Amino acid sequence: MARLHLFDLDGTLLHGTTAPVEISRQLGREAETVALDRAIAEGRIGPPEYATEVYGLWADLTEAHVSAAFEGAPWLARIREVWAEIRRAGDFCAVVSLSPSFFVERLLGWGAHAAHGSRFPSVPFTERVDPAGVLSSAAKVTVADRLCQEFGVSRADCVAYGDSLSDKDLFAAVPVSVAVNADGHLAGIATYSYKGRDLWDAYELVRAVP
Repeated sequence: MARLHLFDLDGTLLHGTTAPVEISRQLGREAETVALDRAIAEGRIGPPEYATEVYGLWADLTEAHVSAAFEGAPWLARIREVWAEIRRAGDFCAVVSLSPSFFVERLLGWGAHAAHGSRFPSVPFTERVDPAGVLSSAAKVTVADRLCQEFGVSRADCVAYGDSLSDKDLFAAVPVSVAVNADGHLAGIATYSYKGRDLWDAYELVRAVP
């Protein structure tokens, strides 16, 4: 039976940072976004409030800013190699993230079968962000179920990779999980734990697991 590998983005594929912070850095608004990251990590605001606040920081955002943020971000090593191997093995890989869809979907070009983020308007913005389209920890499970149906697998065939509170529900929903450079929210929940900057090494923990 094929497996579906579900990857978080912020703090997982991106080392020590988030897509919104990398985007905001291009606009000189990094400090404000780091503060928002801290607020959502501590549960003081929720995903809809977070999305509304970062949207307000990005009034001047262009595609050039997004490209520079994506290309200059501190990605883990060998992401594309892992996804190529997953495809070679007949498995599936997807990214499910609370970060903006316009950033997350760029990972389709790296070999992901699917990439889902919080629904933001296209850049440059001419519309407001709709809080109803913003993902949450629980929504990640809903997206995972939809992907399972699309790829003809079940939750029992899924492997989740994540680092924080936003991954907790998904880790509880699937049988195999890898905490990647994780904080305390995933302590005692993950099947495996990896600290480092090479996704291949994290993937090796589950590569041979039936």
